[in-house]
Amino acid sequence: QGVEPEPEFEGTIANVTFPAGREALLTCSVKNLGRYKVGWLRASDQTVLALQGRVVTHNNRISVVHEDMHTWRLRIKQIRESDKGCYMCQINSSPMKKQIGCIDVQVPPDIINEESSADIAVQEGEDASLTCRATGNPIPRVTWRREDGDVILIRKPGSREIVKADSYNGTSLKLSRLERRQMGAYFCIASNDVPPAVSKRVSLSVHFAPSVRAPSQLLGAPLGSDVQLECQVEASPAPVSYWLKGGRMPPNGFTGSTTSLESGQPRPEMLLDGPKYGITEQR
Repeated sequence: QGVEPEPEFEGTIANVTFPAGREALLTCSVKNLGRYKVGWLRASDQTVLALQGRVVTHNNRISVVHEDMHTWRLRIKQIRESDKGCYMCQINSSPMKKQIGCIDVQVPPDIINEESSADIAVQEGEDASLTCRATGNPIPRVTWRREDGDVILIRKPGSREIVKADSYNGTSLKLSRLERRQMGAYFCIASNDVPPAVSKRVSLSVHFAPSVRAPSQLLGAPLGSDVQLECQVEASPAPVSYWLKGGRMPPNGFTGSTTSLESGQPRPEMLLDGPKYGITEQR
């Protein structure tokens, strides 16, 4: 009677990568199994998942498929991030024989709102830091862009020089000695090549004191004709503006209008029909 050959593995278990929600397979090939049995275990804690074709774990997403006692496949349906790790294919010979294969789970990016910046308002000349933290596997890349498509102005540390960039890569966008032209909405975009990419909008307001400009400071008109006075006010937040003559509001019968220019730089334009007036602004 011949000696029974020892069981042995054929080849190695290939490491695999799957997106979350898909089905993962690890393949273990054995020859000369004979009276021995094949088991699958989680390598990190030695938890037994299956013995031969019988699943012993309570996880109903796990199953084992085998072909002619030669190829044993561990199958995990609807794979989750918690399934990431290494798994052991084991033959209960003496001494025990084992092989290990690992599963990596790709997870699309997700922005952590609790650890990311909300809308922010700062005084002109102060510093601001916009933060955007994201999870995912692989680790997401974070890119900042302006909503209006304008360039991002970044001041070099310890320098007056300002660098213009279409975008900025990094978790934190640090803006020092802010200028009013830097106000606006910024998007942080998290991506890791696992769709979909995600984004968060952060509004940056830069507050500054009102300034007033009159395009024409002296107007002339024939007696009895109409005249239109114009001034432009720039302030953030939006100011309360009104006309005065000799410290008093204009009398009834004078008409006026106010328009506001958008683009992140408030510059209300006030028009008034009447004689000479000054303008007062309040914050």
